[in-house]
Amino acid sequence: MGAMDVLAAVVAVLAVVLNGVMAGVFFAFSVSVMPGLDAIDEERAADAMRSANRKILNPAFLAAFTLSPVASLAAGVLMLLDGRTGAGVLLLAAALAYAVGCFAVTAAVNVPMNNALEAGTLAWSGYSPRWTRWNHLRTWVSTAALALAGAALCLPG
Repeated sequence: MGAMDVLAAVVAVLAVVLNGVMAGVFFAFSVSVMPGLDAIDEERAADAMRSANRKILNPAFLAAFTLSPVASLAAGVLMLLDGRTGAGVLLLAAALAYAVGCFAVTAAVNVPMNNALEAGTLAWSGYSPRWTRWNHLRTWVSTAALALAGAALCLPG
């Protein structure tokens, strides 16, 4: 196994891990955090979500969130350069899916809604159903990106 093979494999494993971490974060919000908040008083739910939105902006989350598509892209390019076309295409598909379905959706929908909730211009009743629907999309897309990256590792090299 040459240096390029090792580098491509390491970066591909990193892509799998990062996509898995993000799929887990989005999944946890969809199946526990948002239903839990919806089960309490709206003002308390909004206060708790505001707090969570402030605390999630930390280096660990931001690194995983931003590096997931970067690692998938880098691994895809390395695999293509290494002659592993199938694996490279799957990793590039993972990067594209995440960039559009997670990163862009977060920037275009979830963050503006978080900002409106923080500013008090959006009530919980208008926030939670819409935010959760878009988070479900992020959950499915990040899970698909994880599956694509994982499948790339399973292809013979």
